[in-house]
Order: sequence, then structure tokens, then C-alpha cells
Amino acid sequence: MVAGLKRRIDLNADVGEMDAADDAALMPYLSSANIACGFHAGSPLRMRETVALCKAHGVAVGAHPSYWDRAHFGRRE
Repeated sequence: MVAGLKRRIDLNADVGEMDAADDAALMPYLSSANIACGFHAGSPLRMRETVALCKAHGVAVGAHPSYWDRAHFGRRE
């Protein structure tokens, strides 16, 4: 490693899909999170709650889009 430089690892997870308690337990360990914002899981309310949870923990927010396909978890057009 070059003197004076520190390595940094981005610990990322897909969240906002199922159980809010699981997401809350993960937050202290994450540096970024992809919020389920498609129609495979979650809901508009879960998206808002999960973004607020990320904000409270200083976790960067990204998007985890999907197709309108709950039956196949957003993988089919």
C-alpha cells in the first residue's frame, strides 16, 4: 500500500425488500445500500422507511429497480 493512503471497502446490501427489522440490523455495518424500488418487493412506504433508515445511519443510497413482476421477483419483463 502507498504510504499515507488507506484502503476502503464499500459494504453494500440490497434492502427494503422484506423485513424492516433485518434492514435495521444491517445498517450499522453498511456504507451503501440499494433500495428495492421496483415492483418485485416492498412498497412505496417501505422505500421511504428504508431511505430514512439509511439516512439515520449515514448509509449512501442507491436504487435496486426491477420489472413489474412480483411472481418472479422482478426478473421477467
